[in-house]
Parts: sequence; C-alpha cells; structure tokens
Amino acid sequence: MKKIVLFLILSSPLFIKAQGFQVNLQGQKQQGMAGAGTGLMQDAAAVFFNPGGVSFLQGNSASVGMTPTFANGTFLDADNGSVAHSDAPVGTPFTAYVVWGPDSSRFKFGFGVYTPFGSIASWPDNWTGRFALIYMKLQSIYFQPTVSYKVCNKLGIGAGLVYGTGDVEFKQVMPVVDANGNYGIADLKATAANYGFNVGLYYQPTDKLSIGLTYRSQITMNVTNGQATFTVPPSLASNFPSGPFTSKLPLPQEGTLGIGYKVNDKLSFAFDANIIGWKALDTIAFYYKDTTSALKPTKLPRDYQNAYAFRLGAQYMINDKLTVRGGVAYSISPVKAGYVTPEVPDANKVNLTCGVGYKFSSHFGADASVTFENLKRTDDNLSLQLNGTYKTYILAPGLSVIYQF
Repeated sequence: MKKIVLFLILSSPLFIKAQGFQVNLQGQKQQGMAGAGTGLMQDAAAVFFNPGGVSFLQGNSASVGMTPTFANGTFLDADNGSVAHSDAPVGTPFTAYVVWGPDSSRFKFGFGVYTPFGSIASWPDNWTGRFALIYMKLQSIYFQPTVSYKVCNKLGIGAGLVYGTGDVEFKQVMPVVDANGNYGIADLKATAANYGFNVGLYYQPTDKLSIGLTYRSQITMNVTNGQATFTVPPSLASNFPSGPFTSKLPLPQEGTLGIGYKVNDKLSFAFDANIIGWKALDTIAFYYKDTTSALKPTKLPRDYQNAYAFRLGAQYMINDKLTVRGGVAYSISPVKAGYVTPEVPDANKVNLTCGVGYKFSSHFGADASVTFENLKRTDDNLSLQLNGTYKTYILAPGLSVIYQF
C-alpha cells in the first residue's frame, strides 16, 4: 500500500507547475526574439517583461494574443523496448495587456493577464508508465495591475501586484486490480491561488543602449479545496477513501538582466539572462483530510536545483510597416537525474524562434511568432520504475493584435 501512495505523491499534478512547466510565451514580439524583452521596450507586454520600462512606451495601447502549442512525445522503455506515444491535446496560452497614461505625465499604468504555467498530456491507458500518469491538464492565470514611473529621461522604475490562480486535473492507473483484472484509477482535481509581485528597473544611458533588471517574486500557491477520487476494488475502498486534500506549492522567484541595443533605426538586438529559483521546491508536503494506514500525510524530497536561461534575439524593420524577427535560447533544466517523470520529461534545451510584425495603420497592427523546441532525456527513475528515453517535440505558433490610442 505504501508503494501505491508513493506513486501517487511523486506524480501529483499539484507540483508540476514548478517542475519545468514554465511557459515563456508572454508576448509575440518577444517570442519572435527567443523570449528576450527585459532590456528592449517594444509594446504593452512590458507589463510582464519589465514594469520599469512601461513608462518609456510611446502612447497608449491594448493587445490580445494566443499561442497554441502542439506537442508530440514518445517514451522508449530501456527494459523491454516498448514505445509509447503521448497524444497531447492543443494547449492555449494567452495574453492580454493594456497600458495608458497622459503624454504629459511621468506615470504610466498597465494591466496584464497571462498564463505563465500550463501543460496538457495524455498517455495510453496500457503504457509502461500508466501507474505514474495517463492524463494531466494544467492551467494557471496571472493578473497583474502595474504602475511605472519615469524618474528622468534615462531611468524608469515600476512594480506590479500579481494574483495567481490555477486549476488542474490529473489521472493515473493504480497498481491494484479487481476480480476481473481491472486496475484502479486515481483522479485528482484542484484549484490554487495566492499573491506575489513583479518589479523592474529600466536604464537607457544612450539612444542605442538600454538595460533592464527585473525580479518576480516567489508565489506560494495554496491548495485548499483539492478533491481526490479513488476508483478501487471494494475490498480496498476503506484504504483509499475519496475526499479533500490540501498542499502548498512554492512557484519560484526569478531574476532577469536584459540588454537592448539599437544598431540603427532598422536593426535591434535583445539579450536576456534569467535565473529561476527552482531550489525552493525542496520537499513536497501532501495532506489528505481522511487518512488511513495506506493513505497518510507524506513529505517527499524533490531536491530541485536553480536553473538558468539565456535568450538572444534580433529584429529588422524592412520598411515602416513590416518587421522580421529571429532568436535562439538555451535553458538549463532544474530536474536532476532520478527525478524525471512523464509530466516533466525536462532536459537542457535549445529553442529556435522567428516572427513577423505588420502595421496596418497608425492604430492597428499584428505580430506573429513560431517557437520550436526539441527535448531528449534519458533517466532511470527508481521510484516510478521507469527507465528509458523521453523525446518531445513542441511547435508553438502565436498571433497577437494591437490597438494603439
């Protein structure tokens, strides 16, 4: 029975938000440039990328965007040579921003809604890792009111209050069978919420060079109304009572240094270096309201490490209406050897991006981007009894429209 609980805890969806499921799709211009946007102010997405630079934006604007994500995953079992395919539905990260303020004022105000964590995964009911995962859907939404102040013509500061909320559904097969050979099913659903903040500084020493520095706080998401449903043989029903559970999840803090450089009126470069405090996810505490000898509160070490990411992008204005973009990013995984799971087959990776922007008029414009990601990770997870190689291909085309006023 303890083994069943260990499977459940290790695979719990409440914690995958902090295990490599960070979504870096918060602005189409920036996505086209590998996600670099802390030191180069371009549009209202600065609410997310650098609140300190919002006061340097010209005029007022509002934008909405979406980036559907298409993922194809496989797992090659090193023990028996079987291959399983993940049939992941399309994910839909989205953004909405607005920035406004009088031209005569040093203040600008902004509001952003975006999805910083999320994923969808679906594995066959009979695959090797069915006791770890067969279905998972995760979505988080952050709301961020922001104020930015231009201290002088070269320096801006800003801050935003962040309210984060999310929901998740997760299913796995349980290694218990009834008289007909049917396995049990664990189905978990939960919502979580809490507050944090986003602060930034923007410095423009010359017309060509700009520097940004931002800090996004850790948000400890409180799960207070989770619901666990166990479908097991009647003889085991008393060992696995369905009911509420609670937990806390520290979503990591993040610091970013960004540099923007305008070679001329047409060509610009942007570089971001991120450090993400995944080490905060050291131990998972998971509490059921109704406990038994088989189902009891558990504290499980995760021992994650802080991670780094480096992003380099460029854009070139072909004319007053058309702009093209491209970029490359390298990210280091926080998941150590021995901790890789079907929800988080994370690895050190290279992202390639490209994008295009077009101004239809002085008020309306659109931006599009494409991100390609290719992951490969071989790991031996003894707790889950999964030894093999994960391969994941992700394609994320995005589109946003902007209105300037």
